[in-house]
Amino acid sequence: MRVDVRNNDVDQALRALKRKLQREGLLRELKRRRAYEKPSERRVRERGDAIRRARKLARKQAQREGLLPAPKKKLPPVARHARNGPARSG
Repeated sequence: MRVDVRNNDVDQALRALKRKLQREGLLRELKRRRAYEKPSERRVRERGDAIRRARKLARKQAQREGLLPAPKKKLPPVARHARNGPARSG
């Protein structure tokens, strides 16, 4: 994994790195491995993960078939500010 630092802005690069780690699920994996997980807890967690994956797949399939509305698209940051109006002082 690689993150470039632009204009000596380490804070922005660190935020980008954290976002990438979050997306990859690495932080969740590290947290999970900090302590021993009993086999019964592991089965429960894996079963829950499988249920979540199946629900997500079913939701996406229903959206493709038109049975559910598609999620709203996120606007880019510039458009979001324009939509909210000018900043107020005060």
